[in-house]
Amino acid sequence: MSAESARVLDKGFVRLVEFMGGDQGVVDAARVSYGGKSKGEEADRKLVAYLLKHSHMTPFEHALFKFHVSCPIFVARQWFRHRFAAYNEQSFRYTEVKDEFYIPETWRAQDIKNKQGSVSDCALDHADLTKKCEAQVRAALSLYREMLAAGVAREMARMVLPVNLYTQFYWTVNARSFMNFLSLRADAHAQLEIQAYAEALARHFERLMPWTWSAFLTHAWKGVNPKLALCQPAP
Repeated sequence: MSAESARVLDKGFVRLVEFMGGDQGVVDAARVSYGGKSKGEEADRKLVAYLLKHSHMTPFEHALFKFHVSCPIFVARQWFRHRFAAYNEQSFRYTEVKDEFYIPETWRAQDIKNKQGSVSDCALDHADLTKKCEAQVRAALSLYREMLAAGVAREMARMVLPVNLYTQFYWTVNARSFMNFLSLRADAHAQLEIQAYAEALARHFERLMPWTWSAFLTHAWKGVNPKLALCQPAP
C-alpha cells in the first residue's frame, strides 16, 4: 500500500484522504494571538513543545486530518465515542453488506484482574473457536440474503448480522482530538483491535506532524505501547 494507506487487521484499512495545516499551521495559529510571525524552525519547534507542555491546546485545532477507515462494527462503536470529530459512515439501509467479517488470528481469554480486558491463553482451542465463529458468520450472512430475497427491507434484514462485520466511514479530526484518541486507543489498556488502528494512525501523525509528535511523546503521552516504542517517560 502507499504511504497514505495501511492495512489493519485481516480486511481493514486506514487511508489518508486529506491533510491541512500541520506543524506550521499550529505555529501560525498560536502566533497570531499576539500578531507575531514565524521566527525560524528552531523557535517554531520550541513553541510547539511549549504549547503541549503547558496544555495550550487550541492552536492544534488548526491542523486537520481526513481518513477513510474500514473496521469491524465493534471497533467503530468504540471509535465513535470520540465525539470531537466529524463522521460519515456507510449505511446498510442503502447498500447491501459485503462478505467482509473480522476473524481474529487467535482468541483471548477474559482478564480476571481487569473486567474490560483480555489476555493471551494457550489453553483455548483456537482452531475450534475460529471454525465456530466462521460457521456463525456464514449462517448470519445466509439468513440476511434470504431475507432480502424474500422482500425484507435492508434496514431490517441487517439486524441479524454480527458486530464483526466490517463497516466504513470518513473521519475528519483535528490534531488536538487526534492526540486524545491516541492517548486512549494506542495505550496497552485499549482493546487490541482498536490499538491496531491507533498504531496505523500514529504513523500518519508522526510523518505529517513530526514536531507535534515529538512534543506529544515528551509532554503528553502517559501510556505504553512497545509496538510503536511509545513508553511512558521516566518521571
